[in-house]
Amino acid sequence: MLKWSVELGEFDIEYELRKAIKGQVLTDFLSELTPPKIPTNPNPGWTLHIDGSANSERGGVGLVLKDPSGHTYEHALRLGFKAMNNEAEYEALLFGLKVAAELGAEDIEIFIDSQLVASQVNGAFETREAAMIKYLAAA
Repeated sequence: MLKWSVELGEFDIEYELRKAIKGQVLTDFLSELTPPKIPTNPNPGWTLHIDGSANSERGGVGLVLKDPSGHTYEHALRLGFKAMNNEAEYEALLFGLKVAAELGAEDIEIFIDSQLVASQVNGAFETREAAMIKYLAAA
């Protein structure tokens, strides 16, 4: 505190106690400075949360799909082959898109925890491995 006091002393900063404010004045002050709440998605449509995981023996995928009316569909799938983690993430994405299409979803907001898969699908990252190119073509 002493160090800050010495550093800020050259600026002639003074502290004054704030006087009591009537309730309505404080309410008006807060309402003027509080930004309006803007919904993150004004037209909630379909949302898809997906995750894929892999270990040394096999992989699995899970998804939670929510329709515009709020009904939730939960699915899990065990992969029948040995997969890398990124392959499991792509399988989760493809499985989620397939389920969403079967339910008639058209406009879907997708949440995935793999930055690599999301960036490759969006075109921000280049796909170099042959195993990943086949998934990108399918997505």
